[in-house]
Amino acid sequence: MRTAYGVETVRAAERDLMARLPEGALMQRAAAGLAAACADLLGRSRGRVYGSRVVLLVGSGDNGGDALYAGARLARRGAGVTAVLLAPERAHVAGLAALRRAGGRTVESTDADTEAGADTAAVAAVRRADLVVDGIVGIGGTGGLRPEAVPLAEAAERSGATVVAVDLPSGVDADTGEVRGTALRADLTVTFGTHKPGLLVDPAREYAGSVRLVGIGLDLPAEPELEALQHADVARLLPVPGAESDKYRRGVVGVAAGSARYPGAAVLAVAGALRGGAGAVRYAGPAARDVIARFPETLVSDRGPKHAGRVQAWVVGPGAGDDAGPVAEVLAADVPVLIDADGLRLADASAVRARPAPTLLTPHAGEAAALLGVEREEVEAGRLAAARELAARYGATVLLKGSTTLVADPGNGSADEKGTAVRVNPTGTSWLATAGSGDVLSGLAGSLLAAGLPARDAGSAAAYLHGLAGRHAADGAPVGAHDVAEAIPGAWRDVMRG
Repeated sequence: MRTAYGVETVRAAERDLMARLPEGALMQRAAAGLAAACADLLGRSRGRVYGSRVVLLVGSGDNGGDALYAGARLARRGAGVTAVLLAPERAHVAGLAALRRAGGRTVESTDADTEAGADTAAVAAVRRADLVVDGIVGIGGTGGLRPEAVPLAEAAERSGATVVAVDLPSGVDADTGEVRGTALRADLTVTFGTHKPGLLVDPAREYAGSVRLVGIGLDLPAEPELEALQHADVARLLPVPGAESDKYRRGVVGVAAGSARYPGAAVLAVAGALRGGAGAVRYAGPAARDVIARFPETLVSDRGPKHAGRVQAWVVGPGAGDDAGPVAEVLAADVPVLIDADGLRLADASAVRARPAPTLLTPHAGEAAALLGVEREEVEAGRLAAARELAARYGATVLLKGSTTLVADPGNGSADEKGTAVRVNPTGTSWLATAGSGDVLSGLAGSLLAAGLPARDAGSAAAYLHGLAGRHAADGAPVGAHDVAEAIPGAWRDVMRG
């Protein structure tokens, strides 16, 4: 499992460690890892470090110090290293001295060109670089890049050089994953001690490129702020039938979905549910004929959820249209309930909050925006905050779908509030942005609920399998939602094999 901790937690752990180490030892650990990652990249792209042109973009904090010490190590291996100082009077003194002793040179960043249309010396150095190290702003930075850094960031992105970010890309928010202005896009981020939330959550994640974690000996709390499951974690969650299992002991999931206008939503939700580990699927709704024609093993009813028979969990909402009746019936049930799509619009918020049994909401950004009363762009820019706020407001577990799928429990109402970590799904693919894909996910997660998983685990495991199935089905080409459903067993086997 990958874990992420917020800025204040990381800083406290760093202070504790620095108190036990010789002065400067922690920075040297970070710089050694950074230099090794840069050397690896140069070795792959140029065959050697010697003779490579490396430019360090150096801000005023310890982040800049890490870059300077790493640059000194590369210079000692024969690289031509130039440090662009954005705040020369506040550059890390010892790091700067180490770079100069190793043969590195420095130039100062300036707002003005030397002559009209000409590059500054700093921009010219960046344009010629093979590797650019982004040490402008550390984890405490807020907002986008300052104006004097923007030309350097633009030059780095246009130069064709490989960009390596120190701890996280400059201009992104370490705690939230927000990008409020210009940020420097990296090919690789070398982060120290632990992942930061912004490295796992879009839109900041898009700027990080690949992420390499360098251990520096931090003693961190047992409960992270964010976590990303991996194969072994999901394998431990997935239900496996025992010798005494039958279809009822394995759980029965009810699906109340579809309408005369959207019968396909019912079919796709059932498709996901049949592959989710429950022993049986009951369908209650107007698309029974379509469902039974595609999946004859489904137990169907056209009398509504109250009369469908016993279930261990319900999925309600996909393709429901404007009929609020089935949603109200499902919300009154004393079993776990997953609410998706039209069900999110039709559900009474007070009824959701009053439910004693677990509830899992699965909105995409547009639906989340409607529930929160904000614009979609606000949700997409602050996905972590939106998931936490929805969970707190509705007293429900929230699976916020999108480029970064997040699962938040009601106890995650704010970054400061103690509770279970928000989970971020690492397996998604943009090929999943296709009609009906969310219906498959709902059925899959509902089946895991019926099999006995808590809402947080059911949502997390379903998102992981769904993303993996999307990758398997697509393999670099467009797919339909039915292809994703059919790929779930392969994804399940992949996870169980480790």
